[in-house]
Amino acid sequence: MPGKPAPIKKSPAKKAAKKAPEASPVEAPPVEAAPADAPPAESAPADAPPAEAAPADALPAETAPVEAAPAAEGLVDGPTAEGVTPAVPAEAAVVEEPPKAPTPPPPAVPTSAPLDVSVDDVNDSSLTIKWNAPHTVGDSGLDGYLVEYCKDGTTDWVVAQEELSPTNVYCIKNLSCCDVLHVRVVAVNRGGRSEPGSLAEPVLIREVAERPKIRVPRILKSCLVKQVGEQINLVIPFLGKPKPVVSWLKDGQPVDTRVNIRNSHKDSIMFIRSAQREDSGTYEITVKVDSFEDKATVALQIVDRPGSPANVKLVDTWGFNAALEWSPPKDNGNTEITGYTIQKADRKTGVWFSVLENYHRLTATITDLIMGNSYSFRVFAENQVGVSETSAVTKGVATIQKTGIVYKAPEYPERDYSEAPRFTTPLTDRAATVGYTTKLLCSVRGCPMPKIEWLKNKVIIGDDPKYRQNSTQGICSLEIRKPCCFDGGVYTCRAKNEQGEAAVSCKLQVKQVILPVADKEKGK
Repeated sequence: MPGKPAPIKKSPAKKAAKKAPEASPVEAPPVEAAPADAPPAESAPADAPPAEAAPADALPAETAPVEAAPAAEGLVDGPTAEGVTPAVPAEAAVVEEPPKAPTPPPPAVPTSAPLDVSVDDVNDSSLTIKWNAPHTVGDSGLDGYLVEYCKDGTTDWVVAQEELSPTNVYCIKNLSCCDVLHVRVVAVNRGGRSEPGSLAEPVLIREVAERPKIRVPRILKSCLVKQVGEQINLVIPFLGKPKPVVSWLKDGQPVDTRVNIRNSHKDSIMFIRSAQREDSGTYEITVKVDSFEDKATVALQIVDRPGSPANVKLVDTWGFNAALEWSPPKDNGNTEITGYTIQKADRKTGVWFSVLENYHRLTATITDLIMGNSYSFRVFAENQVGVSETSAVTKGVATIQKTGIVYKAPEYPERDYSEAPRFTTPLTDRAATVGYTTKLLCSVRGCPMPKIEWLKNKVIIGDDPKYRQNSTQGICSLEIRKPCCFDGGVYTCRAKNEQGEAAVSCKLQVKQVILPVADKEKGK
């Protein structure tokens, strides 16, 4: 109960008070006073650990007894250093709290462990490992990586580099051959070190011997054609450990100084800044490791425009034609000649016109020349690069002479076009309805134009107004206006001329429309 004096016994607070003068003067955060309804000191067992009291070595001597004493509304009983319990007013136990400091920012958090740590390369003195970035980096970012290793059977981890590695690949150098190493990678940021990412198994430091093998790109397995002045950059990858010795030859001789060769542990680069014709040839690369070697060849062809053809001659001139012949150029541009271009120029104007292009023969005949004009001719050679810059011009001039020509019209025998009438389209049987006009059609040919007659039941129709007869360009028609039942029968079209006559017939049937009884009554 509040105000009840506590029994005098050695409590944890008394022990703390005895040790308080001997504590080091280190400032400690203020400890709040015990609440007013706290149980008396005798409720705690004598052998309980001093967990609720402030540690003696963390409090100043003059504050320890005050903070350890319970607070009450009346007098507060508490042991002193001499074991006497004086009565202290309750107001004296109240300690003013200092103002609270601003809330500090949350502490930086380390990243997660690096992922997929694996071996990239190993030899007898170095080990190259690679890894992937951590899954979680956090707001603090990533400062770099630390690579550590230790020998198998020990726990002495050695940091491999002096500074943090910014990349995900690192080579550990100056290792001893035949050592077995464990390797781990730690990501570092402001929050500190992450959990390490380690290799799954230890690595034996030794040279991994591999026979040399050249891998020629597909484009270089056939002859590589380049034009004069182009840049050449050939990359030849290969395999082999330890680092192979690479050498190049051109047509069995060392390469020229114009050809730059750069070798690494995995490929060789041949570089020519501006290719020339003399760079053409067969290049051989040799990759050698100890007593093993591999060879490959690359054919390079540097091409250029061809020279002009040789010995262009004007062989003959006749009528409106001229015949030429020539020889292939002495310089084909280091590639096959694909054709020739022949041009002509009138000596009056001097303007050149192409008459034949991509022509494959060494002789040509130029036609359609103009009478009275003189012509010069020249020939260009062509290859896959283009047309030759110069041409070969004929020394002679082809002159087309003016000759007296009398035009005589050809005589054609007169042809007899006379022909007896012949119907090309006959009449066809028809059926008509009473009161509805119908028409009969047929076509006839003959020379001279035949005379057309229409007959009904073998009787000439003549100029009966019930019928309309027409014949135009061999098309004959007979129109029967509003036929009745008596207009049915056999109709005949007859054609006559000096050569003979012809006739065609058809049967016309005129039907009466039978109305129903109801319709007849309506008609009445």
